[in-house]
Amino acid sequence: MAELLDVQTRDGVAVVTLRNGKVNALSTALVAEIHGAADALTADPPGAVVVTGGERIFAAGADISEFGGPDEAATITATIHRALDAVAAIPRFTIAAVSGYALGGGCELALACDYRIAGPRAVFGQPEILLGIIPGGGGTQRLARLVGPSRAKELCLGGRQVPADEALTIGLADEVVDGDPLERALELARSLAAGAVLAQAAAKRAIDDGLSMDLAAGLAHERELFVEVFGTEDSQVGIRSFLEHGPGKAEFTGR
Repeated sequence: MAELLDVQTRDGVAVVTLRNGKVNALSTALVAEIHGAADALTADPPGAVVVTGGERIFAAGADISEFGGPDEAATITATIHRALDAVAAIPRFTIAAVSGYALGGGCELALACDYRIAGPRAVFGQPEILLGIIPGGGGTQRLARLVGPSRAKELCLGGRQVPADEALTIGLADEVVDGDPLERALELARSLAAGAVLAQAAAKRAIDDGLSMDLAAGLAHERELFVEVFGTEDSQVGIRSFLEHGPGKAEFTGR
């Protein structure tokens, strides 16, 4: 990868680290690298993915120096939407490890992940309203689905920043740890990477796709994916292991 983004895979876990200076601004160049990394991780998936940034700032949002008028805004929002949709579509469990500030586009990047682990000094927010604009990287939609429409409106319309403990209470963060959130994220990612990753991908797809369907369509989609996973080697290994040794003893191959 280029200098703005580092991707390292170890123990079956891909760690994606933002390295765009002190504030990790989501410049057009960094967003392009995020998109490229997400596409690569989708084409050749690891066992799980962790996304992280700096110790003080996970990502501070878009590069405001690139803002202009409506034409530039159209390009920026389309570019970041495509990139974060690609992150959300990675067919593995994706964890954001947030140590410090995750604001604007940085918060939207965390929202595009499946799970958010925060450190004690983590802060989340969509402060775009303070510039006279609104979130343009999926914040109004993903945030509302996590914390509900009323709370999402309060945060997006007021621009208030949310500390880690409150983020946990309202469902914006899934865990808050006393130490380094990256360590906990890696621990969780490794445990998932050792599991039935194809079934995990199917479950993720069923949940994500189902959110945009009515209940009947979502249930039908689940049935299709349930049948599909029975064609994997892992399903046969898991069922046989359960019958012979009981639950939790299967050694999956990812096939």
